[in-house]
Amino acid sequence: MGLTREQAAGKIMVALDYADAAAAERLLQELQGIPCYMKVGMQLFYAAGPSFVEELKKKGYLVFLDVKMHDIPNTVKGGANSVTKLGVDMFNVHAAGGAAMMEAALEGVDAALLSGQVRPAVIAVTQLTSTSQATLNNEIGIAGTVEDAVIRYAQLAKQAGLSGVVASPMEVEAIKAACGASFQTVTPGIRPSGAALNDQSRIMTPREALNQGTDYMVIGRPITAADEPRTALESIIEELI
Repeated sequence: MGLTREQAAGKIMVALDYADAAAAERLLQELQGIPCYMKVGMQLFYAAGPSFVEELKKKGYLVFLDVKMHDIPNTVKGGANSVTKLGVDMFNVHAAGGAAMMEAALEGVDAALLSGQVRPAVIAVTQLTSTSQATLNNEIGIAGTVEDAVIRYAQLAKQAGLSGVVASPMEVEAIKAACGASFQTVTPGIRPSGAALNDQSRIMTPREALNQGTDYMVIGRPITAADEPRTALESIIEELI
């Protein structure tokens, strides 16, 4: 069964990789009315702050706060508590921080819910889509294939009680096989046909990623750097339908 337009839009997370709120606002104006997720990463969050996230929520957007928490458990617990109070719908931690750290993130969420917040999905970063096997083995110091490392981290995240993981679309089928169909996958490294690869090394087109079974796809420059961002996003939605 095919996706509706709204379902297709809801699978797309537009990466607001901008230096300031004003630049992001211009894109938001262009994309107004399309019910996609907005992903706020480090650059924009550090520049524009929590108030920008609150403004996105007031405008009715679903928000994925992509700040990849990775610290001692108590610090991550506090960070998770703070971002839950912001009203984000999803945020992430690094699976490399270990099970106790991921469990602490959920404790921080639970404490924030006492003030009436909606529970966000907490997901774990496995390996970045810029990580090649040579980088994994020779620099990070993890043996085996990238997929092996991703699956191990995904299983750890599931055991810790998280909702899903960030991974390359190439690993989605293996993650679902190892962790179950309901375990969510958020996949960067999505490039529409003909788009520049930039610094991604493990990529797929939106339709290919959908066919793999991914739940959400993060798309940045193919939309944000397009001459007509709305047209670019609409064409991706059409591709998914």
